[in-house]
Amino acid sequence: MLKLKKNLIAGDWVDGSSEIENRNPSDLSDLVGIFAQATADQLEITLQQARHAQVEWAAYGIERKYNVLMAIGTEMMSRAEELGTLLAREEGKPLAEGKGEIYRAGQFFTYYAAETLRQLGDTADSVRDGVEIDVRREPVGVVAIISPWNFPTATASWKIAPALCFGNAVVWKPANITPASAVALVEIISRQDIPKGLVSLVMGSGSTVGQKLTESTLVDAISFTGSVPVGKAIAASAIQNLTRLQMEMGSKNALAIMDDADLNLAVSLALGGAFGGSGQKCTASSRLVVHQSVHDEFVEKLVLGAKAMKVGHALDPETQMGPVVSEQQLVENFNFVDLAKSEGAELLCGGVRLDMPTDGYYMSPGVFVGTKNDMRVNREEMFAPLACVISVDSYDEALHVVNDTNFGLTSGIVTTSLARATHFRRNAQTGCVMVNLPTAGTDYHVPFGGRGDSSYGPREQGRAAAEFYTVVKTSYIASGKPS
Repeated sequence: MLKLKKNLIAGDWVDGSSEIENRNPSDLSDLVGIFAQATADQLEITLQQARHAQVEWAAYGIERKYNVLMAIGTEMMSRAEELGTLLAREEGKPLAEGKGEIYRAGQFFTYYAAETLRQLGDTADSVRDGVEIDVRREPVGVVAIISPWNFPTATASWKIAPALCFGNAVVWKPANITPASAVALVEIISRQDIPKGLVSLVMGSGSTVGQKLTESTLVDAISFTGSVPVGKAIAASAIQNLTRLQMEMGSKNALAIMDDADLNLAVSLALGGAFGGSGQKCTASSRLVVHQSVHDEFVEKLVLGAKAMKVGHALDPETQMGPVVSEQQLVENFNFVDLAKSEGAELLCGGVRLDMPTDGYYMSPGVFVGTKNDMRVNREEMFAPLACVISVDSYDEALHVVNDTNFGLTSGIVTTSLARATHFRRNAQTGCVMVNLPTAGTDYHVPFGGRGDSSYGPREQGRAAAEFYTVVKTSYIASGKPS
């Protein structure tokens, strides 16, 4: 009998009003765990406690905060294999990716541990004689974090770590589809030297717990990663209280392959970018914009590579692509396959459900050709292991196609021309630009975010995180003259 995993409410692990099952998408007979669902009353209690805990935490000395964050990050990195296995088991990404995600999440905490010691203010002379100015940052207060299932530990960590670094309290609602990773992370955090109720875990549906969280007057800021429709709904609720917002939402990233590209490199980047994590990444390259002079050769190599990818159980060390996360996601993926065909695209390989030794949500990586940038499959985020090839006649047309989207998270170019690479880097209208690299893959110490429908509010990660998790205070001091 599996032990019920509880919510952390006001510093105590408690039951909820109901429970949900969490099953392995690689093997539906494998029950990962049973998880309590928080109630609206519990949310109110934990928010009240968070306000008290935040004041106490903000008063901690910087070395004390440093030690807390460093301990969290160090434990996560030391347990990367154990926790990465749990993550891969419940979310479906290959084991190596799961372990890598946990290790990287630990690095977020150790990075922000160091940032606790670098919180320096500014001083200035006033335009008025005998007046000095002090400018510093202070915590924003209680931060609600709403995180997705595709990077259940990493995305939450790059929000929680800076929130704590800058003196805030955290109330975290993770995606209900990956609760095990959330409980594991909060168990580590809760054992540290922190005030009771500083970090809370409220598992539940977005329509109940999530909605109440975004509407609460006890929340000072909301950091959200998810879909555009949900993001807009959160914004509509939050604006009623003028709650500070930071949102990372959809994407439709493009990788441009030029006529001078190293095609073997281009194919490797496209395969990893489009099919890594079963295409369930906000940075996935679902649009492959290819110069017509190398189109046929590139497509031939791409199809061979896609067919050769080993799809299998996430815990099999030979697996290159695991299952998709749920039955609902699988159905949506096949709807996009049908949509692409109805729009005139040609499916050269993949895009079908696979029979495997274990019952799971498996599909083969699919490659479409003959697609146009105005097709819905090239306008809407799919979150599927599907890549659409768009043929172009020139670099200028490629750049236009890359930028012709409502989104703007990442983009990339494969070229051996320094001039083209430089021009693309300066003119691609995305928050992140990759040159001879996959569109998926970013660092933790520099800003991350996009344009258009991809992002709203201040950037995440690196020192840029201070813009969201702190408020600026400017003090004026009459210095006078010594007697």
